[in-house]
Amino acid sequence: MSTTTPGTAPRYFVPEPSRHPAFAAFGLFWVILGAAQWINGVDWGKYALFFGLAWLFWVLYQWFGESIRESEGGQYGRKIDLSYRWSMSWFIFSEVMFFGAFFTALWWMRSHSIPALGGVDNALLWPDFKAVWPTVAPGTTASPAGIIEPFQVMTPFWLPTINTALLLSSGVTLTIAHHALRENHRGRTIAFMWITVLLGATFVAVQGYEYFHAYNDLNLKLTSGAYGSTFYMLTGFHGFHVIVGMLMLLFITLRLMKGHFTAERHFGFEGAAWYWHFVDVVWLGLYTLVYWM
Repeated sequence: MSTTTPGTAPRYFVPEPSRHPAFAAFGLFWVILGAAQWINGVDWGKYALFFGLAWLFWVLYQWFGESIRESEGGQYGRKIDLSYRWSMSWFIFSEVMFFGAFFTALWWMRSHSIPALGGVDNALLWPDFKAVWPTVAPGTTASPAGIIEPFQVMTPFWLPTINTALLLSSGVTLTIAHHALRENHRGRTIAFMWITVLLGATFVAVQGYEYFHAYNDLNLKLTSGAYGSTFYMLTGFHGFHVIVGMLMLLFITLRLMKGHFTAERHFGFEGAAWYWHFVDVVWLGLYTLVYWM
């Protein structure tokens, strides 16, 4: 048990037993089950997926609300602050490994798998195959069975470049807001945080239009060979992370408007900022490797 001196935070806060981890696992179970069934054409899969997402968001709302009340109630001292910092650091490291796996898959296909398919060993099995990237040369967009439709690749102009400018600008506005908070200029902090959230929302809207354009005008789908699968997996997962980061920044902004955080104690703000800057860096790698190369 933690001991608390009147007027000070406990050395280490020990929370009460919580139902939230079990409830969150229950929601994630339905998310994964529903997504798997929906992808495989089972009609009830989409309902299970949406139920799981709604359940999970409800649990997270309660869970984070509890943490906020504990923080604002003075329960979190230096040890808890260090715990949160290490936890966020390891979480971002796990995200680095996550995207590293997808970038490695992209590199492996371009440098090893496709050249191997175009080698002498496969000449008899697939004589018309062209070992080029992107896989849009004659003979590569259609398999011998003709199951892959011809498509066009995405270029960096102009939607991806616009999105790059939006994310880089959001990193600047977030940094300005951070410095303003450290200088105790709350009004300026809130203003630049709203600008950051708006830039993130605009990024998501532009990417949604990009997907619409790719699917309808370029015939680029998840099933469009190695290029289509890696394009949508990388950009899609990054877009999901942008949505998560944008929601984090939105909730931090609402907390700022309620008077939470001080110039000295604002790790909730810093954790969200770390995550957003990570999302920015991942996009720069994705923009270079997917759209330019």
